[in-house]
Amino acid sequence: MSKNAEKFDAWIRADFVAMNSELEAKYFAQDDKSAVEGVGDDIKSKLLEEGRALIAPLVEEGNTDEGFDRAFDLLGNLGLYMASLRRHELTNPAREEKSPHREASALGMHIAASLGVVPRFATGHLAMLNRAIDGQPKTFTSLDDEALFITYNTIGIFGYKRAAEAVRRVLPLGVSHPVTISLLADAADALRSVMRSNETLFARLDVDRFFYCVRPYYKPYRVGRHEYRGANAGDFSEINELDLLLGLCQANDPYYSQLLVDKMLFMTPDDQANLRNAMRRVSLLDEFLGCASDYSGRSWFRENLAAFLSVCDLFGEIAAQHHDNLVARFITAPSTALGADRLEQVTASGPPLPVLLSALEILRDLRLAADRPDVNSRYKDIARLRSLID
Repeated sequence: MSKNAEKFDAWIRADFVAMNSELEAKYFAQDDKSAVEGVGDDIKSKLLEEGRALIAPLVEEGNTDEGFDRAFDLLGNLGLYMASLRRHELTNPAREEKSPHREASALGMHIAASLGVVPRFATGHLAMLNRAIDGQPKTFTSLDDEALFITYNTIGIFGYKRAAEAVRRVLPLGVSHPVTISLLADAADALRSVMRSNETLFARLDVDRFFYCVRPYYKPYRVGRHEYRGANAGDFSEINELDLLLGLCQANDPYYSQLLVDKMLFMTPDDQANLRNAMRRVSLLDEFLGCASDYSGRSWFRENLAAFLSVCDLFGEIAAQHHDNLVARFITAPSTALGADRLEQVTASGPPLPVLLSALEILRDLRLAADRPDVNSRYKDIARLRSLID
């Protein structure tokens, strides 16, 4: 890491956190906790100028080819800074045709283009690739609820990664292999860990602190002329690999493939490659369907199919758990208290809240294989397989 990058990183981990935390305390103390404009302007100005002064020499330095990890880490620090400016209304894509923060935009586009990712912070920067120093990973604030949210999101992500790795290993073996049932059991155990992590998060996370002080840092903002949606906790490949490899979602479904296209550059290059690989594989669901007529009476078929359906059921339960708890309780419910002007910009992914909720419900129901004729659900296929072992 260059000296300039080290200085910026040190600032992000210390003064940047302190200023954001001070602003959050001011906002949260108000009757209208969503009011940001005109509050703490002296702190905002200091945040803006200190960050700009640290970024300017990095723009001159350019991408010094120190390897992916260092470049991606710098992009994350830059993205955290720009997301903070968006949170504090020092930039807003609704009122701008291009970002007013030229140095940050220039550096972000330079690094991102060389890495093949979006020029803003993404899930990887605060989860899988967030290096801790003295026990402290990077955060926007010093709020306990933010640390809780990041920690348990990361635990959940690694649970999905373990589950996807187990399912991937089934592919070359085939659904009839004696080891397949063990791998599917590993996947189920990993998914249960995701469910437990979610349960802990939903029990401990404060609704108002999350809604008013954590989630606003995940809003869309412009880099250059282009507006990029907010970081999403699902911006890693393994959750979609499970969609595809289990067979609950299909890459040739226009709705689902659009989702993959939209999120591809929010993932690391390694994740992008893994997802592309999953898109060209035959799913386990289709493998079981393909051999059902010949082998449904065999013990291996019944045992392995039961293990497969257990994984599918757990995966769907977690999708419902996420939607019915995090989305409904921590986003939809507190949104009812907002005025129309603030409600328009409440979602991190950009579209209005009703549009976002409808999209999330479709994804939930695909993962549940729900009996829903208006989407490309695998309900009938799952029901057919389930009837063979009931």
